[in-house]
Amino acid sequence: MNKLLKGLIFNNEITLSVLDTTDMVNDAIKIHKLSPVCAAALGRTLTVCTFMSSNLKNEKDKLSVTINGNGAGGKITVCGNGNLDMRGFIDNPQVELPLRADGKLDVGSCVGKQGRLTVVRSMGLKDPYSGSSELVSGEIAEDFAAYYAFSEQQPTAIALGVKIGRDGTCIGAGGVIMQALPGASEGSLVMAEDVISQLGNVSTLVQEIGAEGIIDRFIGEVKVNEYHPKYNCLCSREYIEKVLISLGKEELNDILEKEKVIKVDCQFCDKIYEFNKDDVDAFFSK
Repeated sequence: MNKLLKGLIFNNEITLSVLDTTDMVNDAIKIHKLSPVCAAALGRTLTVCTFMSSNLKNEKDKLSVTINGNGAGGKITVCGNGNLDMRGFIDNPQVELPLRADGKLDVGSCVGKQGRLTVVRSMGLKDPYSGSSELVSGEIAEDFAAYYAFSEQQPTAIALGVKIGRDGTCIGAGGVIMQALPGASEGSLVMAEDVISQLGNVSTLVQEIGAEGIIDRFIGEVKVNEYHPKYNCLCSREYIEKVLISLGKEELNDILEKEKVIKVDCQFCDKIYEFNKDDVDAFFSK
């Protein structure tokens, strides 16, 4: 079961979030038939975006994140909401790359670093909040830490990991994220950085001791709130109908004349919706 544990640590000056997103990454692997390196890239992004979605104030508030680093895997897109319904995709999901010299998956080359990370939050206001920053390494954790530093002026320490087994499934995925509250002391910041520095293999820690075990080993006793995020695409035939209606009857009839049927493939869950001429006529007779 996916898990997010949130609490306050170090004199209540630092927020702590520990995530186990193993099941979520396996859902993404199954839906998109991800190669190991693409599973790691998308999985890390899903993990940190789950944390970001948990900070939305209302269940219906929405988050959309795009990472476009011009790497071999292409653009990564992840969306979520305050209810922690998460979903995402990577443009080239079956890309294979040689392992790095240290034997690890080359996520940096899959993502690339010649581009930007963009975050859009829709919170029921007239205009959504949008922020972006240049990519630092393509390794995801460093890129989001830089985003928080430059775009939101929020000191943030992030450790992320996705471990893929020999059979191509995820055997451990998650992260540890700490953010300084306003007025946090230098001592608390140093302690947070020290903990993060010990989490170089966070995916193995998630696999072996779980989210609670990470807190016990590296922090100690902490009062936490527990959440259960999930990979859950919110597409529906009704939603797709609204999108098609917005294109207008003339354009839809042009497509039907050429293709005989309109097919819409949801990029987040790979479900295909089909609409024929009777469907289109029905759209505009309501």
